[in-house]
Amino acid sequence: MNDLYDTDVVLWSERQTELLRRRATGDLANDADLDWDHIAEEIAAVGRSARRELQSRLVRLLQHLLKWRYQPEFRSVSWRTTIRNQRHAIEDLLVESPSLKAALPELFLIAYPRARLNALDETGLLDLPATTPFTVEQALGDTLPD
Repeated sequence: MNDLYDTDVVLWSERQTELLRRRATGDLANDADLDWDHIAEEIAAVGRSARRELQSRLVRLLQHLLKWRYQPEFRSVSWRTTIRNQRHAIEDLLVESPSLKAALPELFLIAYPRARLNALDETGLLDLPATTPFTVEQALGDTLPD
C-alpha cells in the first residue's frame, strides 16, 4: 500500500477512504491495509494547507490595500474587486476552520512584509511603511482605506 502512496496518491486516498469508512462501520477485515503513517501525514497536511491559503490571501489583500491607500490616482474597479474577493475568501476560510482565527494575528504579521514587497515591485514608485498601517480588523472590514 505504501508503494501506491508514492506512485498514485489519488488512488491511494480513494482506497484509504474506503478502508476507513469500512472500519468505521466495524469491519476490521482490512485493518492491516490501512496506511496509518501516511494517513496521519495527510491529515496534518490539510491543516498546513489551510494556514498557507490564509497567509497567501492575506498577502494579496494587503498588497491591494497598500496600492489603494498609497496610489489613489490609480484606484480601479479591479483593485476594489480583488480586495472584496480576498476578504470574502478569508471570511469563508475562517468560517470553515474557526481555529484559524487564533493564527490570524501571526499570519497577518508574516504576510505584511511580503505584501509590501509585492506592492513595491508592482508600482516601483512607492515608499511604503515597514510595518503595516492596517489592523487586522481594518484589513478584513467592509471599508476601503483612504
